[in-house]
Amino acid sequence: MSTFHLQIVTPDRKVFEGEAQKIILRTVNGDVCILPRHIDFAIPLGIGQAVVTDADGNTRQAACNSGMLCVSNNEVRVIAVTFEWADEIDLERAKRAEEQAKEQLHTLNRENQNFVLAEAKLKRALARIQTKNM
Repeated sequence: MSTFHLQIVTPDRKVFEGEAQKIILRTVNGDVCILPRHIDFAIPLGIGQAVVTDADGNTRQAACNSGMLCVSNNEVRVIAVTFEWADEIDLERAKRAEEQAKEQLHTLNRENQNFVLAEAKLKRALARIQTKNM
């Protein structure tokens, strides 16, 4: 099967570099699937799950938090704020973060700037929980 070069980085580390058959990511406009020979493309990432299928057909799930997806000349770069493989996620920590974010949301009104931050925390926690439970 055809492949493309995939690089996934965060400010802390290089998460993945190698050949891949496919990557599915959440963007600000919804999920996208990148396959070999995809048209050049750039879009901001949202908060959600990512699925990477490597050159050998092995599939791994991850939780991805914001950043950019860039496709150019059959090379794909994911520059994410955080990108955590399912086996790296601490489920109990994610559940605590979910509860804390829900508590904050109940005490704030929508006009409060902290409401937006609490909403983002909740989305990140839910993405981690869903990824870990896959």
